[in-house]
Amino acid sequence: MSDATTHLLLPYILAAQAQKHVTHNEALRILDGLVQLSVLDRDLTAPPGSPADGDRYIVASGATGDWAGWDLNVALWTDGAWLRLPPRTGWRAWVEDEGLLIVYDGSGWVGTTPATLQNLALIGLGTTADGSNPLSAKLNAALWTAKTVAEGGTGDLFYTMNKEAAGDDLGLTLQTGFVTKALVGLFGSDRFRLAVSADGSTFFDGLSVDNSNGIVDQPRLPRFKAYTNYDNYVGVGTWTKIGLNSTDTNDQGVFDAANNHFVAPVDGTYLFGATLMFKVNASTSARMSGRLVLNGTTEIRGSRGEISGAHVSEATPLWLQTMVALTAGDTVELQGNFRAADGYFAADQTSFWGCKIG
Repeated sequence: MSDATTHLLLPYILAAQAQKHVTHNEALRILDGLVQLSVLDRDLTAPPGSPADGDRYIVASGATGDWAGWDLNVALWTDGAWLRLPPRTGWRAWVEDEGLLIVYDGSGWVGTTPATLQNLALIGLGTTADGSNPLSAKLNAALWTAKTVAEGGTGDLFYTMNKEAAGDDLGLTLQTGFVTKALVGLFGSDRFRLAVSADGSTFFDGLSVDNSNGIVDQPRLPRFKAYTNYDNYVGVGTWTKIGLNSTDTNDQGVFDAANNHFVAPVDGTYLFGATLMFKVNASTSARMSGRLVLNGTTEIRGSRGEISGAHVSEATPLWLQTMVALTAGDTVELQGNFRAADGYFAADQTSFWGCKIG
């Protein structure tokens, strides 16, 4: 019969043994050192200088001094001496300076965090996951970084999201107070979309990319092309607003045909252009001029042009183009002028266009 237990090697009290309390106390001492095992450190190779009674350590490899030959063993300071406790497979220990639970696997101490997690139903990080959001996290920052070549990786990082069919939705929903303010992804088709909303129910596409050809569209970009459907008569020496009463394009309704001018919907930088086509009244010697005017009064710098000399009716055009920074509500109109002789700005061929570019 053995004189010690199988796993913890606690000494038995033998039959007819004298001073049985010595053996009993030795077993209690070992139990006190091992049960609910928690060690201060596992990186020391030599005993600390002033241990307190009950201090425990896992001895690091290459131990010296009183710990020589105790590599990976538990060292317990008790009754003024170090007690060696050889580990067995399955022993667990809490490492206090690391805040880490480790286990002895028969050859060394290893962390208990699993290397693989598979087929979990719910994962909640800082919050509770549920059936609608089986992976849930509540945190202030997250990091994804590529596994480097030195670590056996490629140095690349891909995040893959997949939907079953083209008509399904796939993307990111960006929210404020759990009200969706933006969508980014493939919604209802395979076109890439970026859409925004004020209330989480009505969305406006700010950007759309055709996946079949890569063509980019900005469906809500303020843009227009207006023209006059009648000949605008203009006398000599008077700047006159051209009656551009029709539109080929008028996204967001930014051109006000009733007042013959563009109205900026938002602050930004805009590009404008115009074509003024001459139509003779009594003389071909009219000097045709054109310009773009801000808020009905201020000529926009760089927008003015003039053609002098004899003109060919409905075959002599003047082109204008400029860029200008506008504030929401600003208006831009096209004005024409004749010097030397009066004339007309021809129907259908006299136009004004513009769009927001920044």
